[in-house]
Amino acid sequence: MTTDVSDSRAWRKLQKLAQNPYDLAAPGALGQEGRIAELICASADLRLFYAAQRVDGDVLAAFQDFADEHRLVERFKEMRRGAVINKISGWESENRQVLHTSSRDIFTDRPKEPDSARQATAELKKLESFLHEIDEQNQFTTMVNVGIGGSDLGPRAVYEALQAHKLESRQVHFIANVDPDDAARVLASIDPSRTLVSVVSKSGSTLETRTNEELVRSRFEQAGVDPARHFIAVTGKGSPMDNPEKYLRSFYMYDYIGGRYSVTSMVGSVSLGFALGAEQLKAFLRGASEMDDACEIYKVTDNMALLLALLGIWNHNFLGCPTLAVLPYSQALHRFPAHLQQCDMESNGKSITVAGHPAPVKTGPVVWGEPGTNGQHAFYQLLHQGTEIVPAEFIGFLDSQYGEDITVEGTTSQQKLLANLMAQVVALATGRQHENPNKRFSGNRPSSMIIAPRLDPLNMGRLLSLYEAKIVFQGFAWNINSFDQEGVELGKVLANRFLEHMKANKKCGTSVEEQFLAALYK
Repeated sequence: MTTDVSDSRAWRKLQKLAQNPYDLAAPGALGQEGRIAELICASADLRLFYAAQRVDGDVLAAFQDFADEHRLVERFKEMRRGAVINKISGWESENRQVLHTSSRDIFTDRPKEPDSARQATAELKKLESFLHEIDEQNQFTTMVNVGIGGSDLGPRAVYEALQAHKLESRQVHFIANVDPDDAARVLASIDPSRTLVSVVSKSGSTLETRTNEELVRSRFEQAGVDPARHFIAVTGKGSPMDNPEKYLRSFYMYDYIGGRYSVTSMVGSVSLGFALGAEQLKAFLRGASEMDDACEIYKVTDNMALLLALLGIWNHNFLGCPTLAVLPYSQALHRFPAHLQQCDMESNGKSITVAGHPAPVKTGPVVWGEPGTNGQHAFYQLLHQGTEIVPAEFIGFLDSQYGEDITVEGTTSQQKLLANLMAQVVALATGRQHENPNKRFSGNRPSSMIIAPRLDPLNMGRLLSLYEAKIVFQGFAWNINSFDQEGVELGKVLANRFLEHMKANKKCGTSVEEQFLAALYK
C-alpha cells in the first residue's frame, strides 16, 4: 500500500476511467436492461440503489481493486479491534484507539475489543438501573441536554428522528449555543421540579457548556430546586464534573470515542434512554452494531458503507464535484444532515496525511442538506440546472412512522413522498432535451437512494452506523486521520484572547472595533 494515494495503481486506473464516465443522459441509459436491479446493495436491511451514479462494471471493478490495494476493510477491522489509529506519525497527536463501535458491540459473547465493550456494557447497565429508578419515581417528564458539537448534534438529530417512538409524556430539550437566548427559550418552557439536566462534556471544562450549565443552575436555584438532585454528568471519569456533591449521577465517556462518533455512547444514550426507554435504546444500539458487522465484508458491492465511500470519492476526486447533498425524504430526519456535516467535515476536512505530509489529493467534500420535499421548492433548482454538479444521497422509507396516512386520488401521502424522491433521482440522471434552453436539463447529475422499511430505532441505528463507517472508509482511502479536530482549536484560543480583553477592559464606551483591534494585536 503506497502512502501517496495518487501514486497507487487503482487510483491511476480510476483516473483513466473518469475520462469517459457512464453517460446517464444517453437514451435508455438509466433503464438499460438489468442496470437498476443489478446496482442495488443491501446491508442490515437497508438498500442502496446506485444505478443513477456514473459508474459501470469497469468502475466497480476498479473500486474493488482500490479497496483491496489500500486494505480499507482490513483497516476498519483493525480499528474495531483496538488499533491505535488516531495519530500523525512523527508529530504530537492524540495517539488513541478509535472505538465508537465498542459502545454498541454488546450483543455478543465475543466483542471485537473486549475491554471497551465491557465498559460500554457496565455503563448501559448503570443507565438501565437509573431509568428504572426514575420510572418508579414518576417525577421527571423532561430532560434538558446541555452540550455542544458532538455532545449535541448527534443526540439531537436522533431524538428528533425518533420522537414518534418516545415514551408518553417524555420530552428532551437541547441547549448548545452559548447564545443566552437559546437557553432562555428552553428554560421558559420547562418546569424545573419535573426536569433532569444532562450536562455533557468529556473534559468537564468546555467553555460553552460550563457557561450554559451555570445559567441553567441559576434558574433552578431561583425556582427553589436543588440542582444536585436534578443534574446528571456525562463526562470523563475523574473530570471536574465527576462530582457526587453537584450531580445526581455520573455516566462516563472515554477518550477512545470522539465526540462526533459518540451518539451510541453515554453521550447520546442518556437522553435517548430517557426519551425512548431502555428497550428502544437497545434496539437503536443493536441496529448500529448490525451495520458495523456488515462493514467487515470485503466485496465492495455487498458492503454498503464501503460502496458509498468509494462512490463519494469517485464523484469528488475523479468527476470534480466539491460538495455532497444529503436529502432525507422524512421530516423526522431534519437534523440528520447537520449531524453529518460535523461528522464528515470535522473528520475528513484535513490537509495532511497520517504521515504528516501534505495531502496529494482533495479530501472531504462540503456536506449539506435539508429534508424533501421542501427542498424541491428551494435549492433543487441549482441541483437540476446550476453550473455546479452536486451529487446527492437521498434517504427514504417505505412506511411512515405514525401510520396516520390517507389515500387521496388513489395513493397515500407516503407513496407521494417516495414518488417525489424517485422522480428527483430520475430527473437528475436523465435530464430533458427541449428546444427552449431555459427548459433544458443536462442530466448526468449523479445520486444514490437509500431505502429502509421504516424510520424506527433499529433502522436509525443502522443509518447512523452506515454514515459513520462511510466517513471512516473515506479517511482511510485518503490516508488522513479522521479522528482528531485540530481545526477547531485555533478559534478557541483566539476567542479566549478576546474574552481576556473584555474582562480587563470594563469601560462601557469601548466599541467593538476597539475590542477587536486590541485583542488582535495583543
